[in-house]
Amino acid sequence: MKSIQTKSIMIQNLCVPCCNCCRYCLLSWGGKVVGTEWTRGVRLAERYINEIKEALPNVNVSFSYGYSMEHPDLITAIQTLRKLGSPMSEFLQCDGMAMRDEKQCRELMKALKEAGIKNLNFTIYGMKDYHDHFAGRKGDFDLLLTMMDAACETGIPFSAGIPITKENIKKTDELVSILKNAGNDKVTLFLPHEEGRGKTLNPIRLELQDLSVLSPESLSLLNRNIYRTESDWLSSPVPVQESNRMIIISLRADNIDSYEMRDALSVVEEIESLDAAYYMAFPAFEELAEQYGNHEGKRLYRIRDLYYHYRRLFLAEHKLDIYDVTDERQSGSRRY
Repeated sequence: MKSIQTKSIMIQNLCVPCCNCCRYCLLSWGGKVVGTEWTRGVRLAERYINEIKEALPNVNVSFSYGYSMEHPDLITAIQTLRKLGSPMSEFLQCDGMAMRDEKQCRELMKALKEAGIKNLNFTIYGMKDYHDHFAGRKGDFDLLLTMMDAACETGIPFSAGIPITKENIKKTDELVSILKNAGNDKVTLFLPHEEGRGKTLNPIRLELQDLSVLSPESLSLLNRNIYRTESDWLSSPVPVQESNRMIIISLRADNIDSYEMRDALSVVEEIESLDAAYYMAFPAFEELAEQYGNHEGKRLYRIRDLYYHYRRLFLAEHKLDIYDVTDERQSGSRRY
């Protein structure tokens, strides 16, 4: 098995509520934060970052927070992120933020620009009624467009992503047009993964034939080099094994006491061991594909998502009781 290299470490604190409850949520937001108190988390993150930089100078280390960016003192939070060298100090994900009217959106964008935010991103699940239902909040679609309009006025560049499924693809051309007219520098189409609540979308995962309803312009916004049919993946050479990983240190109410008593490297090493144990519990991709793969399958996947899909089937069949390093609400890892 190819050795895995830790290339980056992210320290996160899921201490801020999300105002949405999306069907497609990596973090499976359920109305209760799992992170620790903000100041306490920042203090530990700063110490860990300094220790990691000194001991592992070639490993990138950063700090982030969630479930949403709607921190009660957002500008101070951005300043803290900048102090800790976080890319989030210049890039803001605008999903799940509080409701605002036009005036409040303009005030927000002005404050963000003054605070040094250089780019914004929005996730749009479909046209108005569908988006609001998917996001679990009436008025969310209009809020995002109002924020885009305010960003245009303020001069903050922004982009949008559309997760496409069997349910929304017929309206995607119309939605792309709306988003481009709203001033998005870039609009991207992507397919939802199965992680978090994404697994609930598996029944509406796109098949190759579904793409025929897209205009050539919209289709060009989907990276067909990485989204291929299951049959295409299985008829190709075995994919290159993932060789890199990001370690995620999640500061939580149930681990903060322990983490404060430890040095950063011991925590990193512990998570690396959990990562190794998790992946060693599964057969290699080709064996999983032989057992669970559909060589006629027309559903579209990224290769890492197809691998995750097979692992999930293996877990269910064998009823494995193993620490899930892919659950990004807790400390774990992401391989790539």
